[in-house]
Amino acid sequence: MSKLYRSRKDKKISGLCGGLAQWLGFDATIIRLAVVIAAFCSFGAVVAIYLIASLIVPDEPVGWYDIDDSYSSKY
Repeated sequence: MSKLYRSRKDKKISGLCGGLAQWLGFDATIIRLAVVIAAFCSFGAVVAIYLIASLIVPDEPVGWYDIDDSYSSKY
């Protein structure tokens, strides 16, 4: 099982949604929309969770890449 990292290349605010999308295998836009909708429905509790998770989840290591990305860029 792969480890969860904040994304360096798919980043809007902190890269947490991009990293979570990569870890779960979803599109980052779907994760971002779900977070925004959940933030409105939870009266800001999700915003606090997002900020705490952004501090806890480490950045993606430099030079780390997804095998699928490297294969598609070569061919």
